[in-house]
Amino acid sequence: MLTRSTDKIIVANVPVSPDHYIGGQRISSEKTFTVSSPVDESILGEVAAGGAEEVDAAVNAALKAHPKWAALGPKGRAVYLRRFADIIESRVEELAAVETMSNGSLLESGRKRVMKRAAYNIRFFAEWAENLKGKTWESNGTQYSVQYQPSGVAALITPWNAPLMLTTWKVGPALAAGNTVVVKPPEWAPFTCSLLADCAEEAGLPAGVLNIVQGIGEEAGAALTEHPGISRISFTGSVETGRIIGKVAADRIVPASMELGGKSPLVVFADSDFEAAVRTAIGQYDNAGQVCLAGTRILVEQSIADRFLEAMTEAAGRIVLGDPRKEETDVGPLITREHMNKVEGFVERAKEQGARLVYGGNVSEQLGGLYFEPTLFTDVPEHAEILKEEVFGPVLTFQTFSIEEEAIQMANNTEYGLAATIFTGNEDRAKRVGSAITAGTVWINTFFARDLSAPFGGSKKSGIGREGGDWSFDFFCDIVTLAHKTDSFSS
Repeated sequence: MLTRSTDKIIVANVPVSPDHYIGGQRISSEKTFTVSSPVDESILGEVAAGGAEEVDAAVNAALKAHPKWAALGPKGRAVYLRRFADIIESRVEELAAVETMSNGSLLESGRKRVMKRAAYNIRFFAEWAENLKGKTWESNGTQYSVQYQPSGVAALITPWNAPLMLTTWKVGPALAAGNTVVVKPPEWAPFTCSLLADCAEEAGLPAGVLNIVQGIGEEAGAALTEHPGISRISFTGSVETGRIIGKVAADRIVPASMELGGKSPLVVFADSDFEAAVRTAIGQYDNAGQVCLAGTRILVEQSIADRFLEAMTEAAGRIVLGDPRKEETDVGPLITREHMNKVEGFVERAKEQGARLVYGGNVSEQLGGLYFEPTLFTDVPEHAEILKEEVFGPVLTFQTFSIEEEAIQMANNTEYGLAATIFTGNEDRAKRVGSAITAGTVWINTFFARDLSAPFGGSKKSGIGREGGDWSFDFFCDIVTLAHKTDSFSS
């Protein structure tokens, strides 16, 4: 039996509900799980652990709310969604503080960029839906028109490295499309998603439009993806979990969009802006390397390799590793002890397999805890695991190439294909190499430029499907073609 709750815990001086949000109500569970802060490994609180019962209640609430929400149309829904975005924006300081304590991300980055982007995600897709017009044409005496219709209830499963921003990236288009949603937040960092429910309630979103079920992936996540009431699944996370979800989606014939891991190359040619390329390479340590898009394989043209490696080493020495709440900090902690052990394992095996450690490679002697030094390996054997598998920590590799074709071959020498970054001063080369690399996004002389109207997703093991702009609505909607004989109506 589900029980209503008014419980709150305090995270970063902000009251946060540890319970689910189902049908406009806070609901507790008999089972809980413990959430700790990576900042100091202190316990933040006990959080409701949902399972099949809670998921069933959330999906049923979403199904009940769906007809009226869909009937509002894009303009009617946009009124609610703009208010939703405004409320998120008004709580940027609280959201940033809670997310920093939850996942160790930099507080200044959260305040200035990430939380505002979360509000923008909602606002952008509300406006896009209002302006979305299906194609109309005539052929052989028949008129065709394409319509976007809400698909039903969407299951949205989000990761811990940027929980609020990536949740709103999914919630925005799903709700704007006329769907209702059930969100399964990351168990390692669930609190800003809980606050998102408060924002939705304050904005007046009808009960059941947005539901949040917290819990462990194997329990809440599995129950959600397997539920017969779900008509779309959007997942961001690991390849291993993606495989499991893919099998469930295939069995149920439910469309699934999945953004999975990455092992992206950062390719630097000798004619590039040297300083900009070095800054970008060092920038791959952002969020302690816990970024799926990070260019963790640094590939540098041989003629500038020694100079580039020296510049990277010097720049790494200026990185401030420390408390993410402090403005001077550049790199914060890893998310959990479990994850840090995984990162340490990759580093130790890289040494054993013959890679040369240039700098880093250890937990900080000064800080201890979950603070792992920015790390760089060179002279890495081609067979080494560190070149093949996603570490998801502050660990980069450095390799060199002599000619363009070699750079392309090395960039593509991975089972992943999420992103790539190229630095060159030659426009023809940029287009040639950019087109030859297999990746969902290729940045040229920039990094992490991400306009919401562009498609985003991965190739190969990095995922299935694209979201962003029209592509989000292609996924979250049922696409219907109306075809009628041109002269078949009398008026």
